[in-house]
Amino acid sequence: MVYYLIALIVFLLDQGTKYLISTRLEIDEQIPVIGNFFVITSHRNRGAAFSILEDQRWFLILVTVVVLIGIVWYLNKVKRTRRLLPFALSLVLGGAVGNFLDRALTGEVVDFLRFNFGSYTFPIFNVADSCIVVGVALIILDSIMDMRGGSTEVIEVKETSESEERNEQN
Repeated sequence: MVYYLIALIVFLLDQGTKYLISTRLEIDEQIPVIGNFFVITSHRNRGAAFSILEDQRWFLILVTVVVLIGIVWYLNKVKRTRRLLPFALSLVLGGAVGNFLDRALTGEVVDFLRFNFGSYTFPIFNVADSCIVVGVALIILDSIMDMRGGSTEVIEVKETSESEERNEQN
């Protein structure tokens, strides 16, 4: 249940920040936070990451529904045997639901975090995008650890009735 709570917190944080941006700033309005390096910028994205598949709303909704079903299924499968993987999946789940809701209701996602590196401007993103990226990075880390034998598995030890009897006799 804790992993769904994490996903809910991610979702609420994402939706709360998007609400603030969409109700308090005009599109393309900017608020410098750290000079020109970090600028809150009200932006709308009608596609997926980096605006790919722009105006493919129903395709993106369908893909997201399939991905969400897969995440919930896999989260339920691994939540009792792993630690890092379910946490990572909960970050991806919360972020995916946040962007899904925007896309389903309005056909676009509210983005507002903009970083400039000299003359290069990184594509504007939001809290959901950040959680999805961190979650995927943790999934990759978990996979690497698992391949190297440093798994984050939780091993449950259960005593059988025979071992309990032996312990009582000693």
